Amino acid sequence: MQTNQSEAIYNRTTLLVGDTAMTAIQAARVILFGVGGVGSWCAESLVRSGIGRLTLVDSDCVAPSNLNRQLMATTETLGQPKVDALKSRLLSINPKADIEVRHELYTAASATHFQLDQYDYVVDAIDSLASKADLILRASSLPPGTTLFSSMGAALKMDPTAIRVAEFWKAEGCPLARALRTRFRRDKTFPKRKFKVVYSPELLPNLGRRLDEAPTASSQLKGLPNGTVAHITAIFGFTLAGLVIQDICQRMSGRD
Repeated sequence: MQTNQSEAIYNRTTLLVGDTAMTAIQAARVILFGVGGVGSWCAESLVRSGIGRLTLVDSDCVAPSNLNRQLMATTETLGQPKVDALKSRLLSINPKADIEVRHELYTAASATHFQLDQYDYVVDAIDSLASKADLILRASSLPPGTTLFSSMGAALKMDPTAIRVAEFWKAEGCPLARALRTRFRRDKTFPKRKFKVVYSPELLPNLGRRLDEAPTASSQLKGLPNGTVAHITAIFGFTLAGLVIQDICQRMSGRD
């Protein structure tokens, strides 16, 4: 019987998924690229669901423009590396969680710094098209023991009921998915296997005036920002986390 506080955190999850799946969830190794509007909520859901070994990768620091949608962004964390602020938050939920932070930018040039084959799950919440494409190509080339899940664009959306999950090549109406497919076809380099993405076909215009923001290394790769709201980015992030947990449970039940 679970008795101490750190074990009791997961009583309700264990009740739903069973002891075997819960043990597998706690043992799973996950690396999450990008802890902004989508990634920060994904990380929270993963830890609250029982993931005990999580690596967070992001080069940015918390800025005022993050306050409207990023989990760890508060007036108290402004200026802090996002990965550090998020780690503190996650450890306040489960102090025993093994949270590694990598305050660096993922690009094709830095890709060798990350040993992707050491993880059970690679979760992509990167904004930069070039970096996202590179991560997808590398992660999809790994042995089947490592599973990739990816977030498509969460900006310019308001309708939570439009958010969907599909195999990458079947994600219709998403400009980011279309841009990635165009890039892969142009370069004649394709993902080695199928993977699921979270996306929405909704596409709204920016109605407000654009305000200047201090550029960062990663924002220069992303291009001009678009309007984004918390309920959309959070659902994207929660859905990514749900795909990880669901995949673990299905594997444990033999329903791959």
